[in-house]
Amino acid sequence: MQVDEPRRLGLAVALALPIAGLGLLIVRPALDVAWEHHPAHFWLVLAAGALSAVLAYATGTAAHRRGDARVFLVSLAFLSAAGFLGLHALATPGVLVAGPNAGFTIATPIGLLIAGVFAAASSIDLSPARARALMHRSRLVRGLVLVVLVGWGIASVIGVPPLDHPTPPERASGPLITLSAGAFVLYAIAVARYLRIPRHPGSVRLLVAMVSAFVLLAEAAIAVAIGRNWHASWWEWHLLMLSAFALVAVTAHRQWYEERFASLYLEETAKGTRDISILFADLQGFTSFSEAHTPQEVTTMLNEYFTSAIPPVVKRFGGQVDRIVGDALMATFNIRGDQPDHALQAARAALAIQRITAEVARAHPNWPRFRVGVNTGEAAVGLLGTAGGRTYTVIGDAVNLAARLEGAAPVGGVLIGAETARRLPSASMEPMEQIQVKGKTELVETYRLLDA
Repeated sequence: MQVDEPRRLGLAVALALPIAGLGLLIVRPALDVAWEHHPAHFWLVLAAGALSAVLAYATGTAAHRRGDARVFLVSLAFLSAAGFLGLHALATPGVLVAGPNAGFTIATPIGLLIAGVFAAASSIDLSPARARALMHRSRLVRGLVLVVLVGWGIASVIGVPPLDHPTPPERASGPLITLSAGAFVLYAIAVARYLRIPRHPGSVRLLVAMVSAFVLLAEAAIAVAIGRNWHASWWEWHLLMLSAFALVAVTAHRQWYEERFASLYLEETAKGTRDISILFADLQGFTSFSEAHTPQEVTTMLNEYFTSAIPPVVKRFGGQVDRIVGDALMATFNIRGDQPDHALQAARAALAIQRITAEVARAHPNWPRFRVGVNTGEAAVGLLGTAGGRTYTVIGDAVNLAARLEGAAPVGGVLIGAETARRLPSASMEPMEQIQVKGKTELVETYRLLDA
């Protein structure tokens, strides 16, 4: 990660100010003024928890869409922090419990530690096999985190020892100091390793924001251990956590919306190679239909096909719509590397597309029909472009051939390449005329798919 020297210096100074201020409050206790205001505490903690929950949802969604283990681990860090902050908000007297509650009070250092574990884990460059294994179990892992959160809340309410102590510690002591120290070390590890992450196409700002957030959370871990309840040093760690989550949220909001968290992607996600299947669909006779109908009628037709019919079919068979350009659609299968039968699923999706769009066309006899082509092979998968124009797509000869197959497919039919056909031993198909493809010296075998 590269940041120019003046900005790096300014960032370092800004991040050092909170810990310097905390040190001043500890050295000069007279400055560590007390202010006990329960509503302010509740809404401050709730706001921090809500921001963290939003980030957990956004990063979790991005992680599953791209199959990226690092972004998934980041989502777990935000989820852990959000959950335990929510519990700490309930520690405000008069919200859920009348007096102090040990479990709710110490929820923050516990949450910081667990979030730190996930933050440090996210900084590890996982191998493709381990990353896929983690994503395969992602729902289970996230479920376990939620179980821990719910379990801690229940244990706190019913007073399971040692959470039944009538007077929660004003400052962390004994084991809780160890928890805060552990959290600090974990965030320090995350910062050191994130600074070494190579820059992917796009903006480095989100990566800088994540590093800065980890620094702020490390400082919050220190403040939790030494701050005095309802004093300035105690309010500081609340503000540090809010600032950390707000910094990431604002920066992510300003990123190119399609790939907000691209800066965090693992190398394999950002520019990997996959064995995939590609599906192209295109309307035969679209130009003549457009010439004979109003723009509103053309829009209605395209919306019926591309909103109601095709995308749901692609999703049902585990594919992703890569792009829709005019009257053409491109979909990919196994782009995350988690679909071993992708050729079969792409073939079934292609047949389903023709079947469903035929039903739509029967209600509108003058509407054009689709040609569909499917090909299977190795392709480069990853980010293309820069901030303001980034996309996540596939590139390679296999993709180009899929487009050529679509162009040669019969109207209402599905044309597949030789490699796709080889992976469908039980499918019903018939050989078609070999086609000449630009850039290839030999003719390309094609088959019309009848059933899969």
